[in-house]
Amino acid sequence: MDPLSPLRARTITLVGLMGVGKTSVGKRLAVALGLPFRDADVEVETAAGRSIPDIFADLGEAAFREGERRVIARLLDEPPHVLATGGGAFMNAETRSLIKSRSISIWLRADVEVLARRVGRKDNRPLLTGKDPLVVLRELAEIRYPIYAEADIVVESGDTPHHVSVENVLKALSAYLEIPET
Repeated sequence: MDPLSPLRARTITLVGLMGVGKTSVGKRLAVALGLPFRDADVEVETAAGRSIPDIFADLGEAAFREGERRVIARLLDEPPHVLATGGGAFMNAETRSLIKSRSISIWLRADVEVLARRVGRKDNRPLLTGKDPLVVLRELAEIRYPIYAEADIVVESGDTPHHVSVENVLKALSAYLEIPET
């Protein structure tokens, strides 16, 4: 029997702050498990026919969050896959409930200083426009970390290569599902 097959039985949803590696770790995790990878942000952009910064600018954050909620609900109806969510998705109570009932949720957690270095290199994050990334991330962490802590599994995703985070996620998933190590 394939020892990884129990890990493929349900969608695995990654949550956490921007810059923690939900997309990059998620893609590698999907390859390791032989599952499709879905990125909620990409799916929202496709559904809306515009970029997330444009959605924020034209329609506001509330409209973006509603579209995000609908897209994630649709994705969670699909066969098992690895799903990377936007940083704020898990904050929506309805989305969080769906994620918890239809998937295994994993909070990728890292120090905000590490995240600030990562996200400071790009200018495609609407919540950071014209602001100090470290200040914004500290504020978001204070609000979001207690909610992210409701995830089924917490995996530290520090300043390590993504493959190390993937290995840590696989170990945490195996422990959560009580799969003996081979």
